[in-house]
Amino acid sequence: MPIDAPNYTFINCFWVSGSYKGQGYGVQLLQECIRDSEGKAGIVAASSHKKRPYLSEKSYYVKHGFEVCDTAPPYFELLVKRFDPDAPLPRFRESAKQQAVADDNGLVVLYTDQCPFTDHYTGEELDAIERAYGIPVKRVKLTTKEQAQNAPTAFTTYSAYYNGRFVTHEILTKAKFDKLWSTFAKPQG
Repeated sequence: MPIDAPNYTFINCFWVSGSYKGQGYGVQLLQECIRDSEGKAGIVAASSHKKRPYLSEKSYYVKHGFEVCDTAPPYFELLVKRFDPDAPLPRFRESAKQQAVADDNGLVVLYTDQCPFTDHYTGEELDAIERAYGIPVKRVKLTTKEQAQNAPTAFTTYSAYYNGRFVTHEILTKAKFDKLWSTFAKPQG
């Protein structure tokens, strides 16, 4: 992710499946992460000011001693649980605050292997969007640490841009794109 967090552990994805919720697994996972981070400056995680798909819930982190230390547009928040009060606070890199890509023709999706489902959704689902809307679709897989750390979004797992502007961090399906289309597409003519 495009953050500066020297000597911090970063939690990329913290999720407990629905049928296992409420059984204490989340607390156990977080406690294990804290144990694994012994000797570090703290733990960092990305979230949002309100609940959003594919982002861990902020209220859960706050309940366990995390606090917001930085923000990036349009709604991302960086949370930290500090173990070393003298360590510098983690920050999103300036690149994460751009929310735009240079390619301003059609749909551009940046993604990584951080989620095992992105390959499917950047394949068949984007093909269906391209066919249905007749717009160019470009897939950009971030494969190196440097690419991810310099990404133009705070969420490198999956981010979609239409005509150069950030649209969503949510993995797109054709049905989801159908709903979004009216919010950012301008009539031609």
